[in-house]
Amino acid sequence: MRTIPAPHWRGLLAAAGVAAVAVVAVVAAAGDVYAALGNPAPGPVTSLGASLLRLVADAAGVVCVGGLVFAAFLGPPGKAGRLSPDGYAATRTAAGAAGVWALAAAVLVPFDAADASGRPVSEALHLAKLAVLVDAMEEPKAWLCVLAVAAVVAIGAWRTLTWRTTVLWLGLALVGLLPRAIAGHVSIGAWHDLATNALVWHVIAAALWTGALVALLVHRGSGAAREVALRRYRRLATWCLVVLAASGIVDGLALARPAGLSTGYGLLLGVKVVVTVVLAVLIIFMRRRWSGGTAALVAEAVVLAGAMGVSAGLAHLVPPAFVDDPATVGETVLGYDLPDPPAFARLFPDWRPDLLLGVVAVLAVAGYAVGARRLRTRGDDWPRGRFWAWTCGWATVLIATSSGLGKYSSGTFSLHMVIHMTLAMLAPVLLVLGGPVTLALRALPVAGKGPDGPREWLAALLHSRFTRLVAHPLVASVVFVGSYYALYFSGLFGEAMRYHWAHQLMNLHFLVSGYVFFWLVIGVDRPPRSMPHLARLGMMFAVMPFHAFFGVILMNKQTVIAETFYRYLSLPWMPDLLSDQRLGGGIAWATGEIPMIVVVVALLVQWGRHDDREAARLDRRFDQGEDDDFAAYNAMLANLAARRQ
Repeated sequence: MRTIPAPHWRGLLAAAGVAAVAVVAVVAAAGDVYAALGNPAPGPVTSLGASLLRLVADAAGVVCVGGLVFAAFLGPPGKAGRLSPDGYAATRTAAGAAGVWALAAAVLVPFDAADASGRPVSEALHLAKLAVLVDAMEEPKAWLCVLAVAAVVAIGAWRTLTWRTTVLWLGLALVGLLPRAIAGHVSIGAWHDLATNALVWHVIAAALWTGALVALLVHRGSGAAREVALRRYRRLATWCLVVLAASGIVDGLALARPAGLSTGYGLLLGVKVVVTVVLAVLIIFMRRRWSGGTAALVAEAVVLAGAMGVSAGLAHLVPPAFVDDPATVGETVLGYDLPDPPAFARLFPDWRPDLLLGVVAVLAVAGYAVGARRLRTRGDDWPRGRFWAWTCGWATVLIATSSGLGKYSSGTFSLHMVIHMTLAMLAPVLLVLGGPVTLALRALPVAGKGPDGPREWLAALLHSRFTRLVAHPLVASVVFVGSYYALYFSGLFGEAMRYHWAHQLMNLHFLVSGYVFFWLVIGVDRPPRSMPHLARLGMMFAVMPFHAFFGVILMNKQTVIAETFYRYLSLPWMPDLLSDQRLGGGIAWATGEIPMIVVVVALLVQWGRHDDREAARLDRRFDQGEDDDFAAYNAMLANLAARRQ
């Protein structure tokens, strides 16, 4: 590793010290937080040690993410898809940080188990007792997931040399940040659905911002490469600031409630608000004066480290909502109650926003509109039908996840199947007809002789081995249809419905698997493997019987799927679970076949138009004297004549 200038090390050490002091101060000032939960105090070694270890794990994960972000998107590119020397050094830093991250996660398994149960860590070190605690709690399980992800990233980042694999490890590292976050306080009690979704945005934005800043201080580069990195970092930090502010407000209100803002917990939330304001000042005003110099970056790192320390301290406290407002059964399981049966007048007006897919839907439509407008501004045409297909597709996703349909789908199997079919069948058909990749490749500027930009990144991802594997016709078909049987007939659905994050992951899987499948069948964007229309039609007909069988099996099944979950929820207006399940099977059979027929018709229309275009192209070439068959015949005669001579 190259020698790092002393001012950078001093700044990073100062930031680490500020974060550690913030954690110690919060834990010391909080006093006995265990009595409110009915647990004995485990002692200062366990409570303070767990908080400091959380800070170490969070910081290591952030540094890992930052190194990979710098190597993939901030630093100068290498040649032929390989990393530059600065990018390679950043991936080595990320690999080392991932190793520390994995080690801290392993140590936190007994520490967090002991801290959450109010026992000294010495008791949790016994294997038998630790197994019982891990089985009974979600936090230690989350750290085990983090341990696995961090270990894989450490090994992969240490060996990587190419840009595409760096992006792969970056995505995996971002996923590794989420288990501990979504298994904490936000996953319990009323409004935990909104709080969990907001925290996903919060954690990712904080990691990208803080990690990129640390990587920029360590691997600063020089000349034009440094200017490019600073310019891209400023854009990233600005967007991350907006996301942090919005998601922090949602999480703060969900965990503290307005009445809890006057408590110590609310005071720490106020500190985070002050930190956000200070960061905004640094971004808007200070950089205009210092032009992104070392002093401004170090000051920003110190402020961000203080915010990270406060966040680690907040994980030690008990949110006021847990004590002042005990949750009902519906709020514990779903995050909200469903006291009344679903009705048409209630399904659409009764909105509960999905802060993941709902926000993605709004951003996707806005970005598409900007790209289409850019094309029209420079005189290029873009079909309006594609714009409306894309808009209607995301509007369908928004209604399915954020209206009363999405709200009641967690409590009834029949409405869940409506959402499933909508996200897997209807929305993807509309989205693939929008051609978003083609629009992006035409609207994004070409980097030229400069460093690679978004257009080059998108093109590289489209031609990666991962994309070719996911978009293989056999893989896409098996995942699209096989996931129905694996999810509902294996007991996995009942386990997934217990957790909000698993429910969100399920919806995301429906949407992505449907998009990939219909992209290969009728998509406007060109897939990695070109398929003739006859093969696409055969792919569609091969899938249709399995989908119909799935609906028939559901209608004839004699046992209730996820019965334990629905019995525990015990909705008063749901008398017969088996009848509702059979209704869901009928919905799956009926609503699934209609989009399939529409897709077949659209595919036949595309096939006819393709043949018309091909015939017109051949006619033009024949009129110009360029006929391939005639030229091949003449070449064959010339070859025979040459052989005779």
